[in-house]
Amino acid sequence: MARVLFLAHRIPYPPNKGDKIRSWHELRHLAARHEVHLGAFVDDPDDWQHEAVLRDICADVHLVGIHPRAARLKSLRSLFSGEPLSLGYYRSPEMGDWVRGRFAAGIDRVFLFSSPMAQFIPLDEGRPARLVMDFVDIDSDKWRQYARMHKPPMAWVYGREARTLAAYERQVARRADACLFVSEREAELFRAMAPESGGRVHGLNNGVDHGFFTPDLLFDNPMGEGPNLVFTGAMDYWANAEAVTWFAREVLPLIRARQPGAQFVIVGGKPSPAVQALGGIDGVTVTGRVLDVRPYIAHADLVVAPLRVARGVQNKVLEGMAMARPVVTTPQGAEGIACLPGRELWVAEGRTGFAEACLEALTSEDRPAVMTRARARVLKSYDWAGNLAALESFLDIDDGPPAAARAC
Repeated sequence: MARVLFLAHRIPYPPNKGDKIRSWHELRHLAARHEVHLGAFVDDPDDWQHEAVLRDICADVHLVGIHPRAARLKSLRSLFSGEPLSLGYYRSPEMGDWVRGRFAAGIDRVFLFSSPMAQFIPLDEGRPARLVMDFVDIDSDKWRQYARMHKPPMAWVYGREARTLAAYERQVARRADACLFVSEREAELFRAMAPESGGRVHGLNNGVDHGFFTPDLLFDNPMGEGPNLVFTGAMDYWANAEAVTWFAREVLPLIRARQPGAQFVIVGGKPSPAVQALGGIDGVTVTGRVLDVRPYIAHADLVVAPLRVARGVQNKVLEGMAMARPVVTTPQGAEGIACLPGRELWVAEGRTGFAEACLEALTSEDRPAVMTRARARVLKSYDWAGNLAALESFLDIDDGPPAAARAC
């Protein structure tokens, strides 16, 4: 049994966002087999209530509260130091002190989730015996996409973050023993970006809890007659907000011209004012936070993921496929997912192209077969247990029997 320090930029529980889904499953896998010491930030006050869940499975838990607005202001100091704003956002003497205490007590392995957490670990002399960095996706490229879709001065700020964070990602990769990404496609892109670290870069697929997201369960329909086109996701995340705004204003009118009853249902917590305003458009519903997204997915005539800015793997796409619903997404939304466009989901781009794909997915004779193949793809390629089996090898530890006292 190894002693593992696990650092995450956001508390891994509850698994209600894309990054938290991945970090939770990785943490749970390691904590069931090893002695895990968890350090993480809490940026949502509602998440403090879940600390007990983490203490039940970890040997030690240290959570540090972070106030997003104050953290954004603090990060501006990085404009004068030449470092990424992301590092300043998560800078914390309290977290640093706790990490140093863990090393003093003896830590065998370190697992980092998200590159800003590397600032708490010595990367040269005094570094841990084994360091694994889960970048998840190429975060710097997300900022590059943001810069392209904004006007000055934010275009300049985002462009600067893309450049400085890319340099930092390469620095961390050179020091890590293994660098993980959410798909082999994402790993390939990083190898091209950081060829000096290419031999230590690996794809580690996400998974889906296909027993939870299953078409076998029955749910009451929380929506109207439809056809209902459903988007799920955190609605305070800019890329999601941009996606639903584009779809509601540009794509939905083309669909309703031929399917007048079509309804666009936006499901997700903390909708921004811009997203809330979409509820005033005929045929658009903004639910806000719901206790369970599965009834909406189960009764969706289409799951739509019209993302125009994306990195890594979109869990919303995989969850729709897991529940055997027809999914329509963009090339950005499908990137990194091992699937066959046209056979397991529909992929299209542009206002007219995306509308046509949605209309086809609603009426195609092949629709039932696509849904069946989508579910089969998830079972084959996105099983958490199978995909996480490689974690021990990356950490250079034997995969021993689960630690019964802390089994999940």
